[in-house]
Amino acid sequence: MTTPQQAGFAMPAEWHPHTRCWMAWPCRTGLWGDKLEGARAAYADVARAVAEFEPVTMVCRHDEVVDASLLLGKGVDVLAHDIDDSWMRDTGPSFLIDGQGGLGAVHWRFNGYGGKYPDHANDAEIGRIVAERARAQVFTSDLVLEGGAVHVDGEGTALVVETAVLNANRNPGLTRADVDRRLFDLLGVERVIWLPEGHEDDETDGHVDVVACFARPGVVIALASHHETDPMAPVLRRNIEILKSAEDARGRRLEVVTVPAPARRRGPDGRRLVLSYINFYLANGAVILPTFRAPEDHRAVRVLHEVFEGRQIVQIDAADIVLGGGVIHCITQQQPAA
Repeated sequence: MTTPQQAGFAMPAEWHPHTRCWMAWPCRTGLWGDKLEGARAAYADVARAVAEFEPVTMVCRHDEVVDASLLLGKGVDVLAHDIDDSWMRDTGPSFLIDGQGGLGAVHWRFNGYGGKYPDHANDAEIGRIVAERARAQVFTSDLVLEGGAVHVDGEGTALVVETAVLNANRNPGLTRADVDRRLFDLLGVERVIWLPEGHEDDETDGHVDVVACFARPGVVIALASHHETDPMAPVLRRNIEILKSAEDARGRRLEVVTVPAPARRRGPDGRRLVLSYINFYLANGAVILPTFRAPEDHRAVRVLHEVFEGRQIVQIDAADIVLGGGVIHCITQQQPAA
């Protein structure tokens, strides 16, 4: 079977121009409980913000199309299809381009975040559905991986976190070398930088899009903690040390820009909320940035403004989104211009 790499495809960086942003409407009542309507309002805020810069399609259950359309407004397309949850970054496809005008997509194996959500049959197929709707050539992966677990610079380098990708609940028996080879075949990357741990109490077991991402080739933005009593502080320091000592696929030593994490805050279940400014969406010409009604919001805006000079910084109150376990990057998936 021909791999994407053999067919000339590779995953572009997220700042590559987009033709569309894909999202999925909040629907898992067991996850959101009485916060569901607040989550839907916040998702609509994100969709409308992105739609100012690029087309947006919201995948929505058939019986919720009317209500979703009314809340989203005329600027957002709605696609009716069965879904189980609302994290398009993880259940959707990872799009590829081939430099010849072709669009491809990796359809990952999805197992409900390591079996945490047994009812995930629809989400296990939505990546293929979205890819086919986008008219992409679909490559099915034998690797269990969510889109938020990998981030690329578009020049051959990927970031991943060991606790998610090598977790026995996803890929038992695989080694780093095994995953390296699969990411080379599937995404066209040549070097994988491994971080040991992700965010505390991250239900995904540690997605990289919460703790680190590429801002451009050779430059990484990393989450840091300035609260010395924070149990996550040594984890984030270790990640930063690894990034600073790493070289990318082109042999460049990485420049690391840090952004502070808000102070520890717990959700209704007692677990730490994943408050991360790393989890933004890069729209065409803009950064859709989550804020959390925290003192660190202003610092995050300044850092992102400096890093993404020339892009508009659009702040979205994500306090209701994060109650579900993720932030803005988690709920969006870009379709690159091919």
